[in-house]
Amino acid sequence: MRGAGVGDGLGEGVGDGVGVCARASNGSFDAMRPAAPSAGRLLTKFRLAMFASFARGVLVFFFIWFWGQMQMEMHAEITTEGIKYAGSKLKLLPHILRLAQKVQPLTVFDGFSGTTRVSQAFAQAGYRVIANDIAVWSKVFAECYLLSPRPREHYNDLIDHLNSLPGRHGWFTEHYGNSDGLKKPWQRHNTLKLDAIREKIEQLSGHEKSVALTSLILAMDEVDNTIGHYASYLSEWSPRSYREMKLRLPRIIPTIKEHVVNQADIFDVVSAIDADLAYYDPPYGSNNDKMPPSRVRYASYYHLWTSICLFDKPDLFGKAKRRADTSDTLSASVFEDFRRTDTDRFVVVEAMERLLKQTRTKHIILSYSSGGRATADELNDVIKSSGNLLEVVEVDYQRNVMGGMRWTHEWVRDAEGKNREFLFLIEK
Repeated sequence: MRGAGVGDGLGEGVGDGVGVCARASNGSFDAMRPAAPSAGRLLTKFRLAMFASFARGVLVFFFIWFWGQMQMEMHAEITTEGIKYAGSKLKLLPHILRLAQKVQPLTVFDGFSGTTRVSQAFAQAGYRVIANDIAVWSKVFAECYLLSPRPREHYNDLIDHLNSLPGRHGWFTEHYGNSDGLKKPWQRHNTLKLDAIREKIEQLSGHEKSVALTSLILAMDEVDNTIGHYASYLSEWSPRSYREMKLRLPRIIPTIKEHVVNQADIFDVVSAIDADLAYYDPPYGSNNDKMPPSRVRYASYYHLWTSICLFDKPDLFGKAKRRADTSDTLSASVFEDFRRTDTDRFVVVEAMERLLKQTRTKHIILSYSSGGRATADELNDVIKSSGNLLEVVEVDYQRNVMGGMRWTHEWVRDAEGKNREFLFLIEK
């Protein structure tokens, strides 16, 4: 459309109906002015802008998701080994490693190393590891996997020799292999081998001893008559208990970094640890406030591994013939205690607050197993007061699925459910 400007006959205005028009007036042209765009054009531009923003968000989301999947697939290739263990982090390893990679540490402190699966994974991922646990068998595992100066093949002859030893009646057969009417952790043919091999291992020292003890414990774990711990035994022999125990070479990690192994109470070492990232998986106990705090994991559940490592032939008690030093009055841990203090706070929460405050690392990955809403509420407050919560990963073991990532304190609502585990990435 073309239009004429009305003037004094000295000029003509030209317009397209939607663009710019100029009109002649008094022999001159006014400044060019844009015409107001229609409402339809504004709505179209708004929709295009919103779509572009949404598309960018979707692309960023899928890029982050795809990158995370790639990292977890890469970490899934890492192989660890260990005994059957309540609270094992085997299924969580890819997610622990992904969180660690986000903060790019050089040195990682594993404060409650247990079976050392997480320490093994950190070492294989290229980090320098400081492993610590109060249990002697955890120290033996860590020395075997992290500190061996020689490759696996170096120990072939040792393992073959131990496997060739004939069985003999010793302390373990006397207490855990005799037919006295009590349920047993192993059948007699395997306790005889255990006695013979453990007697021979006592002649070893250094790395050879750690490797041999680790191999022995792994072998006995494969032929046991338990549901995964040694506080009680099955009434009927398990199928695996009939097999003959046989030692195999542990998967020793090639020494690339100068790893460190400690055996100490966490509060005796935490303030002196120089690392970039700390990983904490305390031995959480039952949330039953009537239950003794020590009836969990280290002291009671795995007393036989302690006896194998120390070979101290301790005094025993009870039908399960536990070590006397694992009784309820001697082996309590603050992290296993879900009772309340005089200030009406949970003992375990106060211990966690103390631990997080004394930790010197820049970042912390904390593992937490659901133990009831009240504990989760208090722990959430402790985490918020200790630093910035960067990310939360939730696992539902009952459904055997990995839940969505929780970016705020909303994880507390999910902690009401049983069989839940959370990983917190905290920046101090």
